[in-house]
Amino acid sequence: MRTDPFLLFDDWFAQARTSEVNDSNAMALATVDGDGRPSVRMVLLKGHGPDGFIFYTNFEGRKASDLLANPNAALLFHWKSLRRQIRIEGVVGRVDDATADAYFATRSRDSQLGAWASDQSRPLASRDVFMQRYEEMRARFDGQDVPRPPHWSGFRLRPDRIEFWQDREHRLHERRLFTPAADGGWDEGMLYP
Repeated sequence: MRTDPFLLFDDWFAQARTSEVNDSNAMALATVDGDGRPSVRMVLLKGHGPDGFIFYTNFEGRKASDLLANPNAALLFHWKSLRRQIRIEGVVGRVDDATADAYFATRSRDSQLGAWASDQSRPLASRDVFMQRYEEMRARFDGQDVPRPPHWSGFRLRPDRIEFWQDREHRLHERRLFTPAADGGWDEGMLYP
């Protein structure tokens, strides 16, 4: 019987939620722009399952620009308290509007207003300029629901490689690699540390 990497992810993620003090859903996202220059930044996992791993962003910022130019990406979860990491590689695609709308509705009102106020990744003259824009959005949407901005949505990374890394004494680490099988399941193998 083969191991399901998504069930293993669920198990490790559940343990991380109890052991990590802050942002157990934080993951490094690596992208490459149209010129082949790599970039990595931390984002938050907001959904996951056999269909992939979801995160949200401003589509006018650098990460979205990178992903739209080259949809190949990698994720890394590192849970220092557990001495574990999970590396995931695959191709991203945009989530549908209903999924993005549903998630946006769960965000705090301040986060929703911030999504309207931010020109993510663009130069900013001062923090005061951003806070002024935030206050303008607060006034604009006073007394009403804040809709999802048209430039804000999410990506779903569909994995084609998932590696579970467990720290072991004397650097004799355990590495389990999952790759898609021909029958639609997953093949599991080991990697040298």
